[in-house]
Amino acid sequence: MDVSFFSSTRGDSGLSTSLGARAGESVPYVDRTRTPSVVLSPAARKGIRQRMLLFRQASLDRISALTGTSLSDLGRFRRELRETGLPDMLLDRGAGVAFTRELPQGALLYLIVRAAHPRRVVETGVRPGYSTAWILAALDANREGELTSLGPGPITGRSSGVKDVTVGQFVPPSLRTRWTLALGNNEERLRQILAGSDGVDLFFYDNGPVASRARFELRAAWEVLSPRGILLAHHIEANSAWADFCRNQGMSPQTLDPGPPPMGALAVRSPT
Repeated sequence: MDVSFFSSTRGDSGLSTSLGARAGESVPYVDRTRTPSVVLSPAARKGIRQRMLLFRQASLDRISALTGTSLSDLGRFRRELRETGLPDMLLDRGAGVAFTRELPQGALLYLIVRAAHPRRVVETGVRPGYSTAWILAALDANREGELTSLGPGPITGRSSGVKDVTVGQFVPPSLRTRWTLALGNNEERLRQILAGSDGVDLFFYDNGPVASRARFELRAAWEVLSPRGILLAHHIEANSAWADFCRNQGMSPQTLDPGPPPMGALAVRSPT
């Protein structure tokens, strides 16, 4: 079965159906004339930017344990991130307070990717590309790795600020060379993506609260993770899938960041 993609090589939003397209060739067309519906004041921009870059020490400790990276190196990555234009770029493309509420761990994704140096990353449930942009910025800083995103993600239960966006809206052209966006968010599509890889180093589940889908994705991703692979799951409070999965691995439910909403993380090589 073919997998559909948005293609940036066309002047419209038509679809390509080649699963074998190289990274950077299958990315979404975005109308650059579109402007954010809400104009933020300088004070509001500053507050949201600060929220984007907020870290809990316990979460930093957890990343250090998961990746084997020192806290001093994580500190270097944090300083690096503060000096980039990524938060302002996200704000300019429409990522306001609704996104920092739904995914306050964007910068943690950046740190994990910088620390783990994954070559193959897969995320599910992508919509505007908020988490996608953080991951791609880190891959760009690493100068290696590719991301495949399966979407569009579900909109049930999401705020209007999150629903009313274009798929891939937050990912600028400068970050798309390492990105493939696969459209057709179902289990068969994900099986094809995972089967087409030589091993996944980082998998991020962000595909909504349906427990059966979460259980399927966590099991399927775990089976193809590389020996240094890391499994991430968002909204782990939505159902029992994450807790049950961790217990099946002989561990208590593992939390990377309490949120809200909380995010879980589990490495193939369990931290000691």
